[in-house]
Order: sequence, then C-alpha cells, then structure tokens
Amino acid sequence: MNETPHSLSSARTLWDLVVRRADLTPDRPVLLQDDRTLTFGDLRARAERVAAGLYGMGVRPGTVVAWQLPTRIETALLSFALARLGAVQSPVIPFYRDREVGFALRESRAEYFAVPGEWRGFDYPAMARRLGAKGVFTAYDDLPDGDPDVLPAPPAEGTSVRWIYWTSGTTSDPKGVLHTDRSLIAGGSCLAHALRLTAADVGSMAFPYAHIAGPDYTVMLLLYGFPAVMFEQFALPDALEGYRKHGVTVAGGSTAFYSMFLAEQRKQPGTPVIPTLRLLAGGGAPKPPEVYHAVVREMGVQLTHGYGMTEVPMITMGSPDDTTENLATTEGRPPEGMEIRIVDGEVRLRGEAVCQGYLDPAQTAEAFDEDGFLRTGDLGFRTETGHLVLTGRAKDVIIRKGENISAKEIEDLLAAHPAVGDVAVVGLPDAERGELVCAVLEPAPGAAELTLADAVSYLRAEGLSVHKLPERLEVVDALPRNETLRKVLKYKLRERYSGTVR
Repeated sequence: MNETPHSLSSARTLWDLVVRRADLTPDRPVLLQDDRTLTFGDLRARAERVAAGLYGMGVRPGTVVAWQLPTRIETALLSFALARLGAVQSPVIPFYRDREVGFALRESRAEYFAVPGEWRGFDYPAMARRLGAKGVFTAYDDLPDGDPDVLPAPPAEGTSVRWIYWTSGTTSDPKGVLHTDRSLIAGGSCLAHALRLTAADVGSMAFPYAHIAGPDYTVMLLLYGFPAVMFEQFALPDALEGYRKHGVTVAGGSTAFYSMFLAEQRKQPGTPVIPTLRLLAGGGAPKPPEVYHAVVREMGVQLTHGYGMTEVPMITMGSPDDTTENLATTEGRPPEGMEIRIVDGEVRLRGEAVCQGYLDPAQTAEAFDEDGFLRTGDLGFRTETGHLVLTGRAKDVIIRKGENISAKEIEDLLAAHPAVGDVAVVGLPDAERGELVCAVLEPAPGAAELTLADAVSYLRAEGLSVHKLPERLEVVDALPRNETLRKVLKYKLRERYSGTVR
C-alpha cells in the first residue's frame, strides 16, 4: 500500500482513516501517556473490541452517546469505537458542570452517558444522577469489551451528522454544533498539511480531548503517522517532564499556552526548556505579534498560529515557510477548498470543514447567508498574498461617541509593553460616550504596576489615535479564562466593571 498523507485525507470516514493508517504502519505509536504506548494497530484492534462491548450494551448506528472524559488513551479508544459503530457522539468538556451538562444531555437527547467516575475531586456519576441522565457508565481505566465478530459493517459514508460539539456558552446556553466525519477530516487535513510535519515528529495534546481540537489533532496523527503525548492534567512546570521524556517536537494549544512556555523559558535563559522542541503551533485566541517575536527570540523555535472555531475546526494556518511578517501579524492562509468571503468586514466561510449547522434549526438559518457561507462574527481582511488578518469580533468593537474602536488593536500594542503579562480591552457602558475603553491587565512577573497615565503615554508614543486611548485601567492577578484553550472571558470583565464608576 503506497498512500501519502494527501491521499489518506480522502478517506470517507474516520474509521476508514484508522484502518488505512493501521495497514500502513501498525507498529508505530500513535498515543503516548506516562509509561503507556498505543500503536496504530492497537488503536484499530482495541477500538473494535470496545465497539463490540458498546454494541452489547445496546449502542447502534445513530445512537446518541454523550461522553465527558479527560484527555486519556481510553477516551480516544471510546471515541473511535463509537466512530466504528456509526453512533452519534456528543463530547462534553470535563470542566462543565450541572447547568451546561444538563443542557447538552437534554438537547442532544443522549441515550448513553460515559463519565470518568470521581475525577479531580468531582463526582461525575452523582452529577449524572442529579440530571437524570440515561445509560450512565464509567469509562476511565476500564472500557466495554466484546468480540468484534458481532459488529455490523462500519459506516460506508462520512457525510451524515455523527458529532455534536458544544460552543463554550460564555454568554448564553451553548449551541450544539453538528459535524460529520468528513468535516472533521477536512479540518485536521488543513492543520496537518500547513504545519509540514513528518513521521519523525512527536506532538502533544495539552487540551481537553473533548474539545473540537481533539479529532482535529488526531486526524493529523493518522495522516502523517506520528505520535502525540497526552496530558490528562496540564500544568507547568510539572508537565515539562512528559515533554522531555517523550522528545516532543511540536507543542502549543493557544496564545495562553505560548505565554506559559515563555514564562518557563525565562526561568532559565539560554537553556532550551524542551530540548527537542522545534515548533509551537495553535489557535483559538488572538496572538499579539510580540508573543510571536518573543517565542522565536527567547525559545529559539518557530511559532505558527491559526484560526479555527467549533463550527470550523481549522480555517487558516500559518506555515513554517511563511515570512516573519506573515507569521507575526496574520492567521495564515486557508487550505484548498476553504472559501473565505469578507462581507462588510465580516469573515464568512464555505467549505467541507464547515459544520452542517446547529441542533436548533433557527440558529442554523441565522448563521448562514443566502449563498451558504457561515457568518463567523469575526472581522478581518485578506492580504495580497491571501493571508487572513483578524481585527476583532463584531461584538468586540467598542463604539465611543459614534466611532468604532477595535479592542484587538489596543490589546496588541499593550501586550508589547514589558510590564504587561496579558491584557484584555473591553467597552463599558457610559452615558456620555456610549461606551468607554477599559484595559484590564495581568502584570508581567516582577514588573512594576502600570498606571493609566503610563499606559496612555505609551500608546500615544506608539501612534494610537487619541479617540482610542483607554479611559480606565484595571489590574488583576489573573484574567478570567475558560478551561479549554484558556480564552479570556470578556463578558465576565464587563459584568465585573460595568457597575463601577471611576
């Protein structure tokens, strides 16, 4: 069998991709965790046995199975077992609690619910009982098991909805996002081909496997035949031992992860914090240019950043052979087959990686325009080279005295100040101006606290227009973030400071 990563990306289903990779390199590792190794051949064989066990429990093609599990080898096995059966799976982030989990179970009409037992001090079966969940079973060390001979044929096509992912729900109830095997393969292919990885690389999963990045990343492993280290609990510096032990060459996750690695590197300047590391890559949150330059300068590795969302797991991605300017200031280019249209400044998308819509038909109708392009709510533009530059969220534009102000523009400038560890800029209600500009800062370790006067003076020197200058500055120990890719929750900042007059 002589298949290339590009030909493998034409696989009809995720299970088809597993089988084709297992035939090519059955003995090569795919997942590493602590002292455990799962090969591509093991992935196929063990997932089939788990699928048979699930079949014996009553799971059939089309059965909706929700799972709320940590980033473990067993979680990947369960997910691929469900893919082998053609079940509809609804991954739920492990940090979600009664409100979000109950909503996901009700809206998806899950018939089974896999939980880890008690994990990190929280009793998941007890929560499931409170919520009246159906078909609850534990999937941590032990998984259902059976004889694969009882299994029906695997799914023959990958265009049916078999995945229900959940948006973060940071401002309202989560949305159930509908994906197919083919949309997930298309998203993972974009990531894989852009990063120029090889079979000699070793990746890492420091994010929840239940996030849309889980299959995105696993597709990349299957296409290129290299392994990734899984971290059930990610915290630095503790996780560094795992990166070093397994010789990780590619790490990342989002901007917050880059900053965490940088903080560790700054503890030992000149000595690589992960000796084998050559590339940081990720997405999921804006990347200030200064973060790119700091990573390259201080860590001595390349950084490529991309753009994705639950609805479209990978839209654009920077490539290691891009120019420094493009890597620092853009989100990369789209892959073949991803159409990007800019309408009144908004980024709209059409292509195989785009979701099928939402569980709520009304939300689907609102999200897509008359030509079938997904309205992202993100603002941006394309450069002459086809790279995408994001300038902010439509809902993140601050309107001060009738003038539109990009929060991201101010954030990028402040992020380059040596006293700033991280920053979020929000608009707060103001009777006179409509909204005022408020900068909320996390100080850099050991730095003197920045004052509003300091910040304004710095921004003036950087050439920021006077009408965009912050009128208020708050300093916090840590910005509020979600538990997946560590995105800043700006709605919490608006809630915290909207009622306070300064």
